[in-house]
Amino acid sequence: MNILVTGGLGFIGANFIHFWMEKHPQDNVINVDSCTYAAVEANQRPVENRPTYFFEKADIADFCAMDAIVKKYSVDVIVNFAAESHNSNAVLQPTVFYQTNVMGTQNLLEVVRQNPAVRRLHHVSTCEIYGDMALESETPFTEESSLGGNSPYSSSKAGGNLAVFAYCKTFGVPVTVSSCVNNYGYYQFPEKLLPVFITSLIQGKPLTLYAESNFKREWLHVRDHCEAIAAILEWGEPGQAYNIGSGVEKSIEEIADLLLEYFGRPQTDKCYVPSRPSHDRRYWLSSEKIKAQLGWEPKIAFEAGLADTVEWYIQNELWWKPLLERRIAQENKW
Repeated sequence: MNILVTGGLGFIGANFIHFWMEKHPQDNVINVDSCTYAAVEANQRPVENRPTYFFEKADIADFCAMDAIVKKYSVDVIVNFAAESHNSNAVLQPTVFYQTNVMGTQNLLEVVRQNPAVRRLHHVSTCEIYGDMALESETPFTEESSLGGNSPYSSSKAGGNLAVFAYCKTFGVPVTVSSCVNNYGYYQFPEKLLPVFITSLIQGKPLTLYAESNFKREWLHVRDHCEAIAAILEWGEPGQAYNIGSGVEKSIEEIADLLLEYFGRPQTDKCYVPSRPSHDRRYWLSSEKIKAQLGWEPKIAFEAGLADTVEWYIQNELWWKPLLERRIAQENKW
């Protein structure tokens, strides 16, 4: 099989490529990335010398480039990770988010529509498409929940989802969609919460938290996310959406305290800044559909996965330290 992965120099896309080439060494994997600030060339080093790995620099919003790549490699399946994804950057550069997450997704769908040999487009989305949830809510979001989105990031991802299903229903484009909770693991760019906290502690700095530090997120190891996508590609039904969650919820304060304890730092080694605009309180997904229909279950316990992730960042300072200068958002400058 020839599988094209967009956004494969990013965190989840790179992990998926490593995972897929480990599980399916006979498949050709084509990594397409536009090489934005969050794309890390070093992420492909584990696979770049394999004869079944190919890299193409292209933007998913460029029809001619994507159409040529699909034809060049006789692509069978596309997995779309390409996205602008950092909420804080979305406050500063909203136009870029709509261009990539809505129009880029629509363009990729048009490429698939005009290349019927492509058997599946799997679109990777986020729990944030469902909008905000009260901290005391007792009902998780399901695949039937209405789409929301209070920030340029979440609303642009919701728009991408709508485009995917519009192309499926209008043109019969074979699609599946997955919406996942917060990921953590190796190769996560140091602008997201966990790598920011971990790299700050490695450097002996205090942790900076938003004022509403009791807001919750559900956490899933990136390897479990890759396993879920693989299950959808193998057994998922075209036209269907699948939520991917762990059931493990932690507040930002709890995450900070766990990491401070791990590093032997005092629990008071924290400072607080005003929250960014449209800072949602909670995302919580029901994963019953993917569990019941596809047999997927998360395997990596949060505490073990977190400890392993911390050790990876400790051992890979040469990977993350140069990336600190690329960060765009300044969390205390709203």
